[in-house]
Amino acid sequence: MSNQPSNQPSNEGTREDFQTKIIIKAWQDENFKQELLSNPKAVFERESGIKAPDGMQVTILEESPLHYYMVLPVKPSCDESEELSEEALEAIAGGWYFVRSGEGAWVAGSGGSAC
Repeated sequence: MSNQPSNQPSNEGTREDFQTKIIIKAWQDENFKQELLSNPKAVFERESGIKAPDGMQVTILEESPLHYYMVLPVKPSCDESEELSEEALEAIAGGWYFVRSGEGAWVAGSGGSAC
């Protein structure tokens, strides 16, 4: 079995499930946490089993007792006249997907629909 990410997810579940798994692992393993903070895209790809699109950035922020972060994802823009590629359909069916927002930003998500 290869450790290299592909365009197919190796993990079933939601985005929240994935984030919970990563948080627990970071709390339990200081080396993993340091790698996550220093090279988040590589860790994301390895742990999710999917290759993030070129140009996509992954940022990890560590909260403190007095600083709370909340993520507001980019809203995907779906043009109903535009058909999804086979690769995109497979990614959505597998639970994870990347879509371009109306501003051209990559949006990672999970579930049955990107719209």
